[in-house]
Amino acid sequence: LFAKKNNGKFILRIEDTDKERSKKEFEDNIIESLKWLKMPYDEFYRQSERTENYKKHLEKLIKNGLAYLSKEEPKEEGERSEVIRFKNPNTKIKFHDLVLGEIEFDTTDLKDFVIAKDLDNPLYHFAVVVDDMEMGVTHVIRGQDHTSNTPRQILILEAIGGNRPQYAHIPLILSPDKAKLSKRHGALSILEYKEMGYFEEALLNFLALIGWNPGTDKEIFTLEELVQEFSLERIQKSGGIFNIEKLNWMNKEHMKKLSREEIEKNILEWLPKEMQNPKIVPIVYERISKWGDIKEMVERGELDFFFQAPEIDKEKLLYKNTSPEKITSNLELAVKALSDLEENSFSKENIKSALMLIADNLENRGELLHPIRYALSGALKSPDPFIIAEILGKNETLSRIQKAI
Repeated sequence: LFAKKNNGKFILRIEDTDKERSKKEFEDNIIESLKWLKMPYDEFYRQSERTENYKKHLEKLIKNGLAYLSKEEPKEEGERSEVIRFKNPNTKIKFHDLVLGEIEFDTTDLKDFVIAKDLDNPLYHFAVVVDDMEMGVTHVIRGQDHTSNTPRQILILEAIGGNRPQYAHIPLILSPDKAKLSKRHGALSILEYKEMGYFEEALLNFLALIGWNPGTDKEIFTLEELVQEFSLERIQKSGGIFNIEKLNWMNKEHMKKLSREEIEKNILEWLPKEMQNPKIVPIVYERISKWGDIKEMVERGELDFFFQAPEIDKEKLLYKNTSPEKITSNLELAVKALSDLEENSFSKENIKSALMLIADNLENRGELLHPIRYALSGALKSPDPFIIAEILGKNETLSRIQKAI
């Protein structure tokens, strides 16, 4: 957001100097995630392909006495007995953080820290500093867990003759109990959210508003609007909370922007082939906040009654203290009223009118509406019985009520 707002460049740099921890699938996941989020990068680099650059700077530091080869006592078998250490000038480092304000560190505590295993294997701190300088990075925006890395990186930067970028350390995303975000609370990969059926724009919208706000009550933004509104000044200092309910609400708000045709197309695509009936689209739409909810509804059997008559339990047909005879009589009146409707006018509005004429004359409407709902769905909680009846059609509706009688 910051790079786009300021007509800058967004650089994707794969920091893979740690060979044990760097796997091709991690890189693929990052690239695929940014592609899905519609966040194109302007430049792309892999640190593993830039070894010569780091080597050149390491040699220069050693030559100028700002770094040295250090003989080490290996702590474990197989560990190197020689590393390259940075000669710490033991000074105080001050820098202005665009989020946290003025920060000062006494670097004495860092001692002479390791910057490379050898000339061909720089460590993270050294490689990123060389890259920041050579790529003309003006702003380093990263998590607050990196704040303590900054003094080391500034020392290295000054030693290799680079210009100091602006630093902005942004709050970490926390779980609702303010602990570190765990997998259970949403710390999943971006592509897992894609698989769950979230909109990329909703996910970006949600993430942007964790720890930042536009200064207004507006909460639903497109990517273009976020770029326009974003400013580092409005980032909060304390951690932001990951709230899955908020994400689901936001996703539904983005869903509402779709046309009826797009909503129907998506819902039908997420339904199994045998359930792809356009008539159930409004019922499904009402009950979901992301496309993946459809899969869960199907797995829980919530849509089964549209496609096969449910098993009926006599006890559940009864309503409060109403006698079985009274329930039977009410259902018989319903059969008569619905039989009088023409097949082509068997709509939820007409069904509702016919049944409410009966229900409004009873001591309690539930004496009719409860058994009708249960007879049609086999569930005590289900969508509106008038909608169910319209979807099932006249013959199937009458057949299920007759079975209940």
